[in-house]
Amino acid sequence: MVLLSYLITAIGAYLLGSIPTGYLVAKVKGVDIRSVGSGNIGATNVFRILGKPAGIFVLVADGLKGYAACAWMVDFIGRRWGGGMVDIEYLRLTAALAVVLGHNYTCWLKFKGGKGIATSAGALAALVPWALVIILTIFILVFAISRYVSLGSISASAALPVATWLTKGSLTMILATTAMAALAIYKHKANIQRLLNGTENQVGAKKKETSQ
Repeated sequence: MVLLSYLITAIGAYLLGSIPTGYLVAKVKGVDIRSVGSGNIGATNVFRILGKPAGIFVLVADGLKGYAACAWMVDFIGRRWGGGMVDIEYLRLTAALAVVLGHNYTCWLKFKGGKGIATSAGALAALVPWALVIILTIFILVFAISRYVSLGSISASAALPVATWLTKGSLTMILATTAMAALAIYKHKANIQRLLNGTENQVGAKKKETSQ
C-alpha cells in the first residue's frame, strides 16, 4: 500500500501539473500562445500577450496546481492508501517533483510546457513556506532593480536551496529543492542566453527583436 501511495501520488501530481492553463486560457481567446511572444505557455507570456487579467489568472491557477498536489492530494492519498505507514514529507516531495515535471513537460502538448516557476512556488508553499518567503523577496528585489522577470526567477531559484537550509529544512528537503531549483534554471537557458546577449525583454520597455 505504501508503494501504491507513491505511485498514485506521482501519476496524479503529474497529470494535475500537466494541465496547460496558459494554453487553454489563450485558446479561449482564439490565440495559440505557443506561436506568439516567447512561445511559452506560462503566466509571463500570457501577461504580455493577453494582458493582466489573463496573466494573473494563469499565475494563480498554475500556483494552485503545485499547492493542491503537495497539500490536498497528498493528505487524501496518505489517509486513503498510506495506512498510516507512509512518510508524508517524502510523499509531498514526490508530488512536488511530479507536478513541476507535469507543468514543464505536459503530455497534452507533446511534452512542451512552461518553466515551472508558479507551480514550484505553489508546491513550496506546502513544503517550505518560509523558504518561499525568502526567495519571493529576492525575486521582488531583483525584478524591481532589473525589470527582468527571468532574472528575478533565476535568482530566486538559485537561492532556494540556501533558503531551505536557513529555514532548517531537512537534508532530504534541501536536496529536493536543489533539484527543483536546477530544473527551473535549466528551463531558463534561453533567457540566460538572451540576458548575456542583451536581448532579453524588460517589463515596461519597448520589446526587443529576438530570434525566438
